[in-house]
Amino acid sequence: MKKQAGAKKTKLFELPRVSDRATFIYIEHAKLNRQDSSITVTDIRGTVKIPAAMLSVIMLGPGTDISHRAVELIGDTGTSIVWVGERGVRHYAHGRALSHFTRLLKKQAKLVSNTRSRLAVARNMYQMRFAGEDVSKLTMQQLRGREGARVRSFYRKMAKKHGVEWLGRSYDLDDFEGGTPINQALSAANVALYGLVYSVIVALGLSPGLGFIHTGHDLSFVYDIADLYKTEITIPIAFEVASEVSGSDEIGRVARLRVRDAFKGGKIIERMVKDLQTLMMVKEDEQISAEIISLWDEKGDSVPHGVNYAKDDEPCQ
Repeated sequence: MKKQAGAKKTKLFELPRVSDRATFIYIEHAKLNRQDSSITVTDIRGTVKIPAAMLSVIMLGPGTDISHRAVELIGDTGTSIVWVGERGVRHYAHGRALSHFTRLLKKQAKLVSNTRSRLAVARNMYQMRFAGEDVSKLTMQQLRGREGARVRSFYRKMAKKHGVEWLGRSYDLDDFEGGTPINQALSAANVALYGLVYSVIVALGLSPGLGFIHTGHDLSFVYDIADLYKTEITIPIAFEVASEVSGSDEIGRVARLRVRDAFKGGKIIERMVKDLQTLMMVKEDEQISAEIISLWDEKGDSVPHGVNYAKDDEPCQ
């Protein structure tokens, strides 16, 4: 009998929960392969091994080559893989993530499909940003106006603190270097945040496209959740980087590294998981636990799959 190469596939229940994983790693101009249960990354400086199951997302930038065996391991361990553009500021494609069930996805779809429940979730999102304020009676228009004023004020505050000229948020996805240093830093920092938010959303079995505030984009829910953390993480980091670093190459790289360090120190993944569970009105025990497939039944209850439901006396067609 032919011996199977490499390490034995890890069972789903053996994998680290998404809240226990490290955040993300960005790789460019390197080759990725597999050695047992680790990903190997090789560039001109040498080779390093990365335990794939301990990462939430691997962001592959320009000049990366990845082997089939590496992708196989990444898929088996539930690590999100995202192909991004130069300096990580564009999202091209992504692979399968950890969740194999749809309980939370159905809850999300139910909440977003009803006007009242959708508004309730949106209000809860804004409430997370407005500590000590009551937004329970505000309309979406009022919520957007209050958020816009808050963010404008925060931009001005950060610009004054770090001595950075601020002329407003402006960027071109096709011309990163054409933006001002602060806009370059904001773009790089925010994309790193989007990558992590995306990996947590899909790891929990939610849809990145079913947004409650943003809509019409396949990453609408990613933008919803990322907005909860920008004034706390990416905006301050971006202004700090823009005040200290010159050159497009360095600004993007330094912004990404500092965002990654902030993620590590703040236990942000665990917090995102809890925030998502709160917003989706789910309990802690509905976290990823097993791979379950059921069949839909019009009576309202799911029935087991893998069962032949034909009666003994029912003729074959």
